[in-house]
Amino acid sequence: MTRPATSDYGCGVPALPLYDQLPDRPAPDNPSGKLVLLRHGETEWSKAGLHTGLTDVPLTARGEDLARGAGELVADYDFSLVLTSPLERARRTAELAGLHAEVDPLLVEWDYGGYEGRTTKDIREELGYNWSAFTHGVIRGETPGETVEEVAARASRVLTRVLPALVDGDVALVAHGHFLRILTAVYLRLAPRFGAQITLNAGSVSVLSFYREQPAILSWNYGLELPLAPSES
Repeated sequence: MTRPATSDYGCGVPALPLYDQLPDRPAPDNPSGKLVLLRHGETEWSKAGLHTGLTDVPLTARGEDLARGAGELVADYDFSLVLTSPLERARRTAELAGLHAEVDPLLVEWDYGGYEGRTTKDIREELGYNWSAFTHGVIRGETPGETVEEVAARASRVLTRVLPALVDGDVALVAHGHFLRILTAVYLRLAPRFGAQITLNAGSVSVLSFYREQPAILSWNYGLELPLAPSES
């Protein structure tokens, strides 16, 4: 049965939008293609360690250089599908990396709600304990915020769409630090909070693949320079 794109299913249940339709074939058990993750380049907010969810912040000049560098790193991949978050910092990264990307709204960053635009240090000082988004969650603000499980559910929808495409070649996702870390946890069939244990720098490239039918990390947080400290955003 083909799901309608615009009408509802009946009983008041709306149809999923076109970008969120389930694929026509299930995920293969050992696809040969690689899943390439590009975190967008540096912004003023990421540089300052501010939680940047749905706020549309542009790349810095260095962020644009990092995006071009990421393009050089992925130049030899044979992409059958490239998807990007709709936010400017991701779309611009895809453009500067030389990737012709389709926008997928599911790739937006974690909605941090009332913690949008704030640093972890500032939030911890206010609360009086060692808060983290992965452990303690976020609060309502100008946007409702999301739980880590809700972000993982979005990531699962993305993976359900892209894994079958790995049969035809490599797939690139251009998105955001926390979202891609959670997506990687889901890909590895681990709890979403595993994403707290893997950091991801602005402008970095990571590669996921399958090894003997098991999802695996082929390369992680690779960029033009090795990180000297964990990313604060």
